[in-house]
Amino acid sequence: MPDIDILTLLVIVLAVLITGISKSGFAGAIGGITVPLMSLVVSPAFAVALLLPILIIADVLSLRQWWGQHSRAHLMLLLPAAVVGIVLGYISFGSLDEAGLRLLLGIITLLFALNMLFKVINQSHFTSSAAGRVLGALSGFTSFIAHAGGPPLNMYLLPQQLPKQQYLATAVVFFAAVNLLKLPPYILLGQLNTALLGYALLSLPLVWLGVKLGIILQRKMPEKLFYHLISISMLLLGLRLIYQAVWH
Repeated sequence: MPDIDILTLLVIVLAVLITGISKSGFAGAIGGITVPLMSLVVSPAFAVALLLPILIIADVLSLRQWWGQHSRAHLMLLLPAAVVGIVLGYISFGSLDEAGLRLLLGIITLLFALNMLFKVINQSHFTSSAAGRVLGALSGFTSFIAHAGGPPLNMYLLPQQLPKQQYLATAVVFFAAVNLLKLPPYILLGQLNTALLGYALLSLPLVWLGVKLGIILQRKMPEKLFYHLISISMLLLGLRLIYQAVWH
């Protein structure tokens, strides 16, 4: 367990609040900012390990609302590919030191931010089964490394033009399954322990508060502005992590 000073505690609190906001339905992919943010003050390995049990509990709560509305056909395509991505994430995670993890995390964060800001990739091209398998694997990989599987998943699901309820339900079920599949390799890597699970349980009220804040933000802040702020934050975080990895 890392030493947790006031600054570290504040950053962790902010990251957990953002996790709750992302679960409120406001901004499906903004949860990808949490691990890069925490990695400024703690190791990426600790950041992802702390957030995983929180995400699983939040998934269980979300499944009660969304189960039965998902697209079984899309999940049958995406989930086997996600398993491949999780395996690749496990191999990468286990073979990199802290600097290597920061560099990989920084590159992923930077690429996602650039695409959010400048729409580098035309999502309308990703409608085929082959694209679904590639993006499903990429979602599994980035979810394992940084709990940031949302952007690749959205690149495939959004062009499918599913009804909104079915789209949201499919994403919820997908990540509930992916997060559970991540548990065994995280345990094999020695990332989870009882002390960390205790921290995660203590963080749950913050997740609940984040959900409430997300609802308020939906009403008070224009969605375009919110996404823009998140994108710029991810861009800066990605650059900072790359700098830490290369020059520190």
